[in-house]
Amino acid sequence: MKNFGYFVVILILGIVAVVLVITTRFACGAIDVIADEVNPQVLQAKYEEFKDMYATLEAKKANIAVQAGKLINMENMYTDIPRTEWDRSDINNYNLWQSEVDGTVMSYNLLASEYNAAMAKWNWRFCNIGTLPEGADVPLPREFAPYEYE
Repeated sequence: MKNFGYFVVILILGIVAVVLVITTRFACGAIDVIADEVNPQVLQAKYEEFKDMYATLEAKKANIAVQAGKLINMENMYTDIPRTEWDRSDINNYNLWQSEVDGTVMSYNLLASEYNAAMAKWNWRFCNIGTLPEGADVPLPREFAPYEYE
């Protein structure tokens, strides 16, 4: 009977040891992930990636405005004249420019959705004023709305 008591104690100690080892491994893994995510080099790289995406989105908005300006100029040239009576080369140019605008808008919306999805994955401190990297004076936007073109 005395041996049975030792067996139970050893079994309980073994179970406790296994639970501690498993718990410690999970805790260490979580600590490693957190350390990797808040590493200044990693944060700087992510900030630069967001900054590049932001610049690209702003450039695409400017390109859309320029491309849409061509369409508006063409429409103003033919005020009160139906498109069926436009010069054929102007119709072709207009259609080409329209497809360019549509493509740029689609590209903008795709990049904006990628930006928004990446921004939603983590609480990016560098998007809040007061915790910006040195040299940055404007926080990055938390979200870009899809571009809607009339």
